[in-house]
Parts: sequence; structure tokens; C-alpha cells
Amino acid sequence: MPHSKPIHPHAYPKPIIHTRSGLPAFQDKIRKGLPVTVAFLGGSITEGAGASDADKTSWRGLTQTWLEDRHGADRVACINAGVGGTDSTFGAHRLQEHVLEHGPVDLLFVEFSVNDGTDRSESIRGMEGIVRGCKRRSPQTDLCFVYTAADKNLGPGVPFNIAVHEEVAAYYGIPSVNYASAIQQGIEEGRWSWKELAPDGVHPNDEGHALYAGFAREFLEPFFEIGLDAIAETGHATSIGRDALSLPPLEAGNYEYGRMIRADSILSQRGFDYNGLQHKPVMNWRYDDGHLEALNEGASLSYIVTGRGTGLCLFMGPDSGILEYAVNGGPFQEVNLFDDWCKLAYRPVIIMLASGSEPAEMRVEIRNTGRKDVESLGTRLQVLRILSH
Repeated sequence: MPHSKPIHPHAYPKPIIHTRSGLPAFQDKIRKGLPVTVAFLGGSITEGAGASDADKTSWRGLTQTWLEDRHGADRVACINAGVGGTDSTFGAHRLQEHVLEHGPVDLLFVEFSVNDGTDRSESIRGMEGIVRGCKRRSPQTDLCFVYTAADKNLGPGVPFNIAVHEEVAAYYGIPSVNYASAIQQGIEEGRWSWKELAPDGVHPNDEGHALYAGFAREFLEPFFEIGLDAIAETGHATSIGRDALSLPPLEAGNYEYGRMIRADSILSQRGFDYNGLQHKPVMNWRYDDGHLEALNEGASLSYIVTGRGTGLCLFMGPDSGILEYAVNGGPFQEVNLFDDWCKLAYRPVIIMLASGSEPAEMRVEIRNTGRKDVESLGTRLQVLRILSH
């Protein structure tokens, strides 16, 4: 649908930007002309859903192109850690494998305000886990929270999910860029409708992604200005700077130590085979898909981890069944792995099995019940990763 009022690159509303403690390490490398690595951790919007070319016309792809043009293509490397349908809880557990294992990262964009749900504490555990986990494993990495638009992130005031993420950002001095606020302003000014920019109400088309990329440039451009002192807001956030780990956590059960463990590291299993998904429809996963798989009742596996909690990352799809699990010899609890999304393809879904505020050894047993949802085509159980935090 054509716009009645064309969007001009230099005339769009400005996003709400909080520089807080800035990007001191990233800015120092830019000033010195050194190579930088920028990672993008988020959901489908960061992965590039809605764009005609996920790697070229998405906000992530366009931001990468701008960075290459601005700093030199041979001095910019980018990591796409966007995975559709994932929230900050999963993001905190994915951080090590999907971002930090690639090598030193100078700047990490974090985008989960659309995919996080209505549980305030869980959202804080995820976002705080990403901040503290990143600073623990890669203290030189600067972070920036990005708030994309969706029906729930538009309207008057500060939407719930953005407000929760801002609690974490303000507490740790993390910069943030509110894309949704600029989209809302443009709607109020009659520049565009949200339907024109994101036909499904969530995923921007090329025009919407281009706006997002413009908002990212608005944030990044000052850090390239030669001769400016390190950019940071004054006050509490700046004094925190990069010493995030010196602060007590907002949530004692956050996912600071979140990680994923390959399923083939499980030593005790019966009735499972280690397979891939080469011949099955898959969505929201571009990584190693090796997983433990069982079709029949009685198949079981067990593992032991030490941490504050554990869970599983499962492939769920058209023939997913019902599993049961027990922790430390407790009673078995059932989990139905089938939902409406399963009808479309196999996709990664996490389930949390145990959580606490203090590290402890946890022994977990998983069993295939041989039962299924009435709409499922089978009783398949597929374990992709063990989660530990």
C-alpha cells in the first residue's frame, strides 16, 4: 500500500535514546581505527523476518552495511544471533554459544521487548542475565538494548515490556534506543500507519526495517565523531559504567550463568537415537540441529548439572508427544509438547524444569510417555540442548 506521505530519511521522528554509560570500549576502537565486532541478539525482527532479504534489507543487515561504509568493510564483522520466537530467557542461555564463542565482541545489540511476555520477574531474569553473563564472560563488550515496535509496544506512555527492560538498562547503565517511540510519533503525526510498515503487526517490511536502521544510525553516529570525549549521560548510570558485576542483582535467580549443553553429551539414555533434522521442515533454527530423539514409550534419559536451575531446549513439531520429568528423585510431572505452532514446522522451544536462588546439583530424568495431544500426529520427543544456569 503506497504512503500518502513519503518517508524521507532525514525527516523521520527521532527515537528516544538513553546513552547512559555509553559505548566506551567500542568508541575507543572506532577512534583508533581498529577492527570491531558487532553482535545482534534477538528474535525474528533482528533475524530479519519481514524483510525481502534478511541479510541485506533488515535493520540488522542495513546497520551492518552502514557500519562497513562508515568504518571500512575490512574493519567490521557482524554476528547474526537473531532467532525467531525466542525471548530473553532463551537469549541468556544462547549468549555463549551463539555470540561469545565467535570470539571477542565489541558491541552487543539486545532485542527482546516484543518476544518477552507479561511476567516481569522472568523478563528481568532474562535481560539481567544477558547483561551480567556478558560482562562476566566478556567484560570488554559494550551493550545496547533495542525496543522494536509491535501492537503491544505502541500507544501512549511507556509500554510494559519496554518499561521492564528499561529497569534493567537504567540499573546497569546500558544504553537503549526506543524504535517503537519513534514509530508511535510518526503514527500520531500522520506520517504512516503501523499496518503500512508491518502488515502483520510485528515484522517490519523493507520500509519499516529501513526506519529501524535509521534509528540505529541516530544512536551510533555520535560515537564516530572524532575529537569528542566518551559519550555518556551524567549521574548514577555513568558511575556504574562497565562494573555491572559490582552491583547486587535485581533478581537473585537471573540467568547470569545461562548456557546450553549439547544433547549428545548426555551419558545415560535408553531408547534414544542421535539425529539431525535434514529432511524435516524447520523454522527459527540455523544452527547445529543434532538432537536426541525417541518415538516410543519408556525411552528415557538422565543428566546431572550444577547450577541455580536447568531446563531443556526441544524441537517441537507436528508429531510431538508428551514427556514427563523428575528432578532429584521427586514426582514426575507431565509436559504436553504440542501447540498450534507445531502444525507448521519443527522449531526450538525451551521448558524450564527447576530453578532456585543458590547453586546446587540437580539430577534430572526425562521419559517419553508414549502419549500425545489429540491434534498431534505422533509421540516424538526431540532434545536439542540441555539448559543450565
